[in-house]
Amino acid sequence: MAFDEMLTAENLPRPPYKDYHEWYAAQDTAHLIRKTQDAENIFRKTGITFAVYGHADSSEKLIPFDIIPRIISAREWRKLAQGIEQRVLALNAFLDDIYHKQEIIKAGRIPRELIERNVAFLPEMIGFKPPGGVYTHIVGTDIVRTGEDQFYVLEDNARTPSGVSYMLENRETMMQMFPELFTLNKVQRVEDYPRLLRQSLAAVAPPGCKGKPRVAVLTPGIYNSAYYEHSFLADQMGVELVEGSDLRVLDGKVQMRTTRGYEAIDVLYRRVDDDFLDPLTFRSDSALGVPGIMDVYRAGNITIANAPGTGISDDKAIYSYMPEIVEFYTGRKALLENVPTWRCSEPDSLQYVLDNIADLVIKEVHGSGGYGMLVGPTATKKERADFADKLRAKPGNYIAQPTLALSTVPIFVNKGVAPRHVDLRPYVLVSDKVKIIPGGLTRVALKQGSLVVNSSQGGGTKDTWVLED
Repeated sequence: MAFDEMLTAENLPRPPYKDYHEWYAAQDTAHLIRKTQDAENIFRKTGITFAVYGHADSSEKLIPFDIIPRIISAREWRKLAQGIEQRVLALNAFLDDIYHKQEIIKAGRIPRELIERNVAFLPEMIGFKPPGGVYTHIVGTDIVRTGEDQFYVLEDNARTPSGVSYMLENRETMMQMFPELFTLNKVQRVEDYPRLLRQSLAAVAPPGCKGKPRVAVLTPGIYNSAYYEHSFLADQMGVELVEGSDLRVLDGKVQMRTTRGYEAIDVLYRRVDDDFLDPLTFRSDSALGVPGIMDVYRAGNITIANAPGTGISDDKAIYSYMPEIVEFYTGRKALLENVPTWRCSEPDSLQYVLDNIADLVIKEVHGSGGYGMLVGPTATKKERADFADKLRAKPGNYIAQPTLALSTVPIFVNKGVAPRHVDLRPYVLVSDKVKIIPGGLTRVALKQGSLVVNSSQGGGTKDTWVLED
């Protein structure tokens, strides 16, 4: 039985939802149906879309939005925030270590081949310390809940975590449609994120930066599925949105083409994958990056956020070692637990997974977005058999986890409310300090019984409220 975040077994509202529940009980269903339609119109007019790769219909789609907020108490949030901060600091220490002394490998806590054979490990970063010593400037930590005080980290997103624009637009839409709710409930702000992001990026400008750092957002372009977010964040921060073709290396600096000629950039918030960042260092066929940017980076004349090579820290095989990583670098047990994980690269674990494939969730270690995974309990017999063949062929490509009873929150349907499974992606900014935005992106599985919350797989989003004390 899944934990219901709004209602107790006696059908009474849990404390965080008390005021909202009273308000909802007084509402007319027809009025709320109209509000749902209003929200859809707001999203359509604003252009809040995403693209799904690989579909026959690859047109831009509206991400479904649910008008019932997910509400988290101040006490619950404090517990989450402490665990998230501990984890993010450990990830940064881990990245610094594996690109320098590799003490965790020497101590036998992580197998050497797991690092050195990992496609996300960049030899080009060995011995190099990024400005300010920060690797993971923006992190999205995916968290699931299974009980009153039971939270688990599902995965770490330390490459180019997306979705923050939905968090901000969800809040703005709710405040526009239901202003009275924000009088009834003292909700902590998320609207400061763009300002805090710019401050955080400016704080890690390279040592040679003189005056106010110039920040820019590097996008792969309009055909990228997250292009809306790239342009949204650049606009909200008041910085330039650039493509690789707008940039060139001049006089040892990465410079941006402007109407006044070329001007140097100090901090580049890149939303381009490592492989495409510099055709002189990585993929020579890349038209998305900047030839020579890695030389400028290594010379200490630009900050790249997130740092190249951070992707290894959100690899799902590395994830399975996170309890050891946290304890190794912080000296304390992890405050937020991992989901129990079987590494299919290990023969005994592989056999267990094959024997229990109908009960497990199996994921590609480099996968994201809900692709390349099998949810055993909802898969057909043929899908399970086909996936078992993949496991036997390349066991090191996969990890497996139990099917958790993810918590549910209500979504609004035409007949009232219905429970649906959710996860949460809080956003973390790291510079000379760690700032965790109170809330994050709640993703919700809109299909009854589904555990897959990704928008690319039919999920939606809702506003996340963290209450003040």
